[in-house]
Amino acid sequence: MSQIISPSVLSCDFANIQRDVEMINNSTADWFHVDVMDGVFVPNISFGFPVISAIKKHATKPLDVHLMIANPDQYIEAFKKAGADWLTVHYEACTHLHRTIQVIKANGMKAGVALNPHTSVEVLEDILPELDLVLIMSVNPGFGGQKFIPHALKRVARLKELINKTGSSALIEVDGGVNLETGKQLLEAGADALVAGSFVFNSPDPTQTIQDLKAL
Repeated sequence: MSQIISPSVLSCDFANIQRDVEMINNSTADWFHVDVMDGVFVPNISFGFPVISAIKKHATKPLDVHLMIANPDQYIEAFKKAGADWLTVHYEACTHLHRTIQVIKANGMKAGVALNPHTSVEVLEDILPELDLVLIMSVNPGFGGQKFIPHALKRVARLKELINKTGSSALIEVDGGVNLETGKQLLEAGADALVAGSFVFNSPDPTQTIQDLKAL
């Protein structure tokens, strides 16, 4: 399987968001990665429902929505209505993770769980068969453009072992500091999907940069 490339629209030009959505539509990218932050779970605030709905209106590819928010359960239905196809919640933000996953699936979305850099992948062992995706954060969540944390490579490899052991079909996605060098290392460690924000949107030719990631 060719790796999934999910450009992070957090790094796009908000004054030209439709232009950047069309660029992703016309590129070899597979998903749109949409980071949602509430200023509580992480020290930053990003998109609300109107922006997600606007992206969905123009997007021709699935919306891969990553919730960096406290109490995600109360908004699951609203994110479905806004256009999320994949909905990922943080392990650290969910008291009743199994129930949260069930609600995401009941609303017709694929269910993912994200892990902060300090959280062991072992915490997901029991629930892996229920998941469609695990998102490994290779930076501390909250801001784009951070430096890649190398320990993420070991975490991806260990998670791959657990997925195989439990018979899970969950994809491994990685977000943070992804470029051609780290992307290649992550794929070799077992990652299935790469999120890239500033590396794509700050490049001279974002379409070509996406193609380069796809070709790794």
